[in-house]
Amino acid sequence: MTNLSTLRKCMRNGLGENDVLPTCTSIQLPLVFNQKGQINASFVIFIASEAEEGLYNLYLHNCQNYHQPYGSEGVRVNFTIHIEERNVENFLSAGEMPLPALYLTLSLLFCLSGSFWFMILQKSSHPVYKIHYLMAVLVYIKSLALLFHSINFHFLQTKGEHVAAWAILYYITHVLRGSVLFITMALIGTGWTFIKHILSSREKKVFMIVIPLQVLSNVAQIIIEESEEGDIEHLTWLKVFMLVDLLCCGLILFPVVWSIRHLQEASHTDGKAAMNLRKLKLFRHFYVMIVVYIYFTRIIVYLIRMTIPFQYEWLDEMFKEMATYVFFKQAQTNK
Repeated sequence: MTNLSTLRKCMRNGLGENDVLPTCTSIQLPLVFNQKGQINASFVIFIASEAEEGLYNLYLHNCQNYHQPYGSEGVRVNFTIHIEERNVENFLSAGEMPLPALYLTLSLLFCLSGSFWFMILQKSSHPVYKIHYLMAVLVYIKSLALLFHSINFHFLQTKGEHVAAWAILYYITHVLRGSVLFITMALIGTGWTFIKHILSSREKKVFMIVIPLQVLSNVAQIIIEESEEGDIEHLTWLKVFMLVDLLCCGLILFPVVWSIRHLQEASHTDGKAAMNLRKLKLFRHFYVMIVVYIYFTRIIVYLIRMTIPFQYEWLDEMFKEMATYVFFKQAQTNK
């Protein structure tokens, strides 16, 4: 077992051909050559104190390439690496340890809120539209997605790997939740059942563009979560996800703007200025709410993730999910 501070210095400082650092003289990684000419090596880093806790990176330097003539291809390396990361008996990092309990708590919160919303719809003396029930379905799907996510993280915590069944259930509900969320936002934005009962051709085109893009965005996010950061595919799908997600968020605002413009024009022509004014204020509030939700979950949460200490990384998930919960509650109240 190697002293962590010494190993860290050796991994950080590049050594030349004839250079020897005094701090690295005690470091010897056992190299085992097998019959196929392959080299096997292994080492353990033990975090002995709180001062040594943190986030660490492992880099491979193919030193033979440094001695090749300029412009040559160098020496190619093919290797397989197995890393076991464990915090005592927990396979999650310090910043992920609270996530199973957090996702389970939020799942119960969404489920209770959905049940309460459904009870209100059943006892309501005011007109209840289909979109109200669609919003209840959305909350239940979100609750299921969080429940499966919690179970999936529980097995990651105890076994260090996914259980395929729970992971697949989470990904299915995750894709459904994203699609139903943007469908609901688009329907509310177009004023469906609130201003009119028929979607225009341009509004239908928005649906035809946004929904496939949202599915692609969710699939890209799943691939990102399942791939390693060092993979080329990881960076590619990360760019796809960010681009598609921003496109969906931008397109979803168009129906709301169209509804606001429609109400402004109608307030001067059909003689129902007071009623249209109330609807106009409601749609403006909904527009601001969508903008704040998108801004907070896409930008503020990212800044939080970049600035907080590593052991508090779970806070960005908590803030994102709580922002989603507040957005759902405000949408239900205003609708």
